[in-house]
Amino acid sequence: MTVLIAGAGIAGLSLGLSLHQVGIPFHIYEAVREIRPLGVGINLQPHATRELFELGLEDALDKIGLRTEEVGYYSKHGREIWREPRGELAGYNWPQFSIHRGGLQMALYDALIARAGDVITMGAAVTGWKASADGVEVNLSDRATGADLGTVAGSVLIAADGINSGIRSTLYSDEGPAVWGGTMMWRGITRGPRFLTGRSMMMAGSKGCKFVAYPIGDTDGGGSLINWIADLALPPDFDWLKQDWNRAGTRADFAPHFKDWDFDWFNVPEIIAQADGIWEFPMVDRNPLPQWSFERVTLLGDAAHAMYPIGSNGASQAIIDARVLARELRDNGIGQYALDTYDSERRAVVNAVVLANRGDGPDKILDIVDARAPIGFDDIETVMPLAERQGFADTYKKIAGMDVEGLNMRVPIIEP
Repeated sequence: MTVLIAGAGIAGLSLGLSLHQVGIPFHIYEAVREIRPLGVGINLQPHATRELFELGLEDALDKIGLRTEEVGYYSKHGREIWREPRGELAGYNWPQFSIHRGGLQMALYDALIARAGDVITMGAAVTGWKASADGVEVNLSDRATGADLGTVAGSVLIAADGINSGIRSTLYSDEGPAVWGGTMMWRGITRGPRFLTGRSMMMAGSKGCKFVAYPIGDTDGGGSLINWIADLALPPDFDWLKQDWNRAGTRADFAPHFKDWDFDWFNVPEIIAQADGIWEFPMVDRNPLPQWSFERVTLLGDAAHAMYPIGSNGASQAIIDARVLARELRDNGIGQYALDTYDSERRAVVNAVVLANRGDGPDKILDIVDARAPIGFDDIETVMPLAERQGFADTYKKIAGMDVEGLNMRVPIIEP
């Protein structure tokens, strides 16, 4: 019988491509009526890029993204704290990509339709289900009108319906809203000059006031299409729930905090001022769960482990989820045992990443340096020695499953 998937985001589409690769029937039900390339920039780490390459998507990624060459951490004064190569330049067999989230989603969608045909039903939200020993019956409705769209039957139901997953909220009815950690993010895309290598990712400041930027494309004339994020810590009583999750942002709400951040290699105020548009998001995640799989239903991607956008691991972990789940369904049959083995392999690993990101992940280096040298420094070695800086980077890579040697030596999740 068929694997039923709720959600045609990065997680659901990656699962569809993986199931098609291993010859398992599936169908995706997406609540919105049309997939559009929404969102801003994200990074795909080498452990996720490997999986997409093994799905035959290398050319597609090169068309819509850039191969990231390095990441650099800087003080709020623009002084270098830590800088390291990324992707193939760091010794991985696969690159890291800086890419537009919507562009990636559309690339996955186009590839899936080209390979598998009519496997996505748009405008159909999963509103309930009934499991039995033989399979699962899923209720569908039109989210826009509330119209009942009937039921469909399958072997298992996969919840890839995002951070506000309706399936997760049914399984964990007392959970409530996502968890806000006190930070608001303003995000934008600016056509600006290349900086550093032209393929660099920069992070400056500290948790309370941080700026992140990286190119996701080249522009005519030798410039860059720069994706950026400005983070500000807000008071604990700030009512983030009243904020629209994807509303237009106002420069005056955050730009003054960065007015003096004109480094000799990157002009933050100018990048903010020249943005094509600005959007405001609360930085939220979900508490780690003790179980993902229940009676022929399991969670995938953000529905299972929404995390702070620190360490560039949200989409990457969702893609790896999809690959592991497809393998387990192939090797163990399309039933509960496969869902349980997937749950056992992935849940503890990804929960550790969620918690690491709550502790600022690799960005913690910024907070420590800012606390030790709030008015700046001349020599970073006197503030944080090289071995300590290297330790932060290496520890996070191991938690996230992206240490160079381990990834390069690991056998494929799904054999080519």
